Amino acid sequence: MLRTRLTDLLGIDYPIIQGGMAWVADAALAAAVSEAGGLGLIAAGAAPSEAVRQEIRRARTLTGKPFGVNVMLLSPYADEIISTVIEEGVGVVTTGAGSPGKYMEALKSKGIKVLPVASSVALGLRLERMGADAVIAEGCEAGGHIGESTTMALVPQMADALGVPVVAAGGIADGRGLAAALALGADGAAMGTRLMTTQESPLHQNYKNLSIEKGIDDTVYSTRFDGLGCRVLDTKAARKAIRESLNLKKMIEALPNSMDIARQLHLPYFKLFIGVLASGWKNAMQLAYMANAFKAIRIATEDGDMTKGVLPVGQVTGLITDIPTVAEVIERTVREAEEVARGLAKKASGEKSVAAGTAKDPGKSAPKQKPRKKAAAAPKEAEK
Repeated sequence: MLRTRLTDLLGIDYPIIQGGMAWVADAALAAAVSEAGGLGLIAAGAAPSEAVRQEIRRARTLTGKPFGVNVMLLSPYADEIISTVIEEGVGVVTTGAGSPGKYMEALKSKGIKVLPVASSVALGLRLERMGADAVIAEGCEAGGHIGESTTMALVPQMADALGVPVVAAGGIADGRGLAAALALGADGAAMGTRLMTTQESPLHQNYKNLSIEKGIDDTVYSTRFDGLGCRVLDTKAARKAIRESLNLKKMIEALPNSMDIARQLHLPYFKLFIGVLASGWKNAMQLAYMANAFKAIRIATEDGDMTKGVLPVGQVTGLITDIPTVAEVIERTVREAEEVARGLAKKASGEKSVAAGTAKDPGKSAPKQKPRKKAAAAPKEAEK
C-alpha cells in the first residue's frame, strides 16, 4: 500500500485523486474512484446548488468511503454550493478558477479539508497561508484550464516551498506517472483524462473511442475557446471554435446557448440575464465565452456530437489504450508505481532488472494498435 501524507489526510487507501471534470465527474464516477481506494470528486461546474446536493446524496448511496466536491469558483452559484457542501457534511472540497479565501473559515470550522488547484508556486504559497490543507499543483499538460509551467518543473518547486502536501496533476495516466510524482516530492497525484475514459465515466462512447485514437500531440491550447487558457482535444470542431472565438456570430449564439444552459440547470433565465448585466462588461464577455464553451462541452460529453462538440483533455490522451473499469485503472496504477519503485531501487544498487514500462512488464498497458497520423500544426491563434 502506498501511504503518504495525502492518504493520511484524506483517509484513503491510495494517493490518487480524481480530477473535477465538468459534465463528466458525476456521483457514479466519484463513487467508483472512492470505492477503488482513491478520492472521487463530484464536479459542481456551473450547476445550481440543488443539483449538486442531489449528486452528493446519490454518491452516498453508492459508497461509504470519503469523496469530495470540486467547486468552480467562477460559478454564479459558488456561495450556495459551498453552503450545500457544508450542510451535507462533505469531507473534502477542491477548488479552481478563483480564490477560496472567503470560504476557508466556514469550511475549516466544519472540519472540511480544502485542496485548491494552483499553477504557480506564488499562488500555492498564498493558498497555504489561507489555510489550504493541501495544494494541487497543476502542470500545463493537463486538460481544461491550465497555467504555463510543466508538471515536471512545477511539482518539485511547489514541494520545496510548501509545508502542506502537494498533489501533482497534469501528465499522469499510469503508475509511472504516479511514481514520478512521488519522486518529485508530491504526496499524491490527480488523474482526470485517464479516469474520463473508463467504463463508469458518463463520457459519450464517441469521445471515449476518440481518446484512444488520439496521440499526445492531438490537443490544442488556447485562450480563444472560453476566454481562459484551456487545453482541448484537437478536432475540427475545436479548431473552428478557437478560430471564431467570440466574433459577432458567436456573441449572438451566446444568447440562445445561455438560455439552453439555464434550462439544463433548471434556472430562471431572467435571473441569469440580470446577473450578467449587473456583473459589468468584462464579466459579461467572459460569461458569453463560457455559454458557448459549456454548450460545446455538454454536447460532446452527453450527446457525443463530433461536429460541434469540444472536449477538454490532457496530453495523456496519447497514453490511453483501453476503456477499463475505474478499479482496474487504480489497481494497475498502484501496481505499476510499486514496480517502478522496486526497479529504481535495483538500478540504484547496480542490480540488473527489467524496467517497468517495457514490453516484458505485465503492468504495462498495451501499445496503440493503430498507427496515428501526424497531428497537423496548431493554428497560430491556438498556440500557447
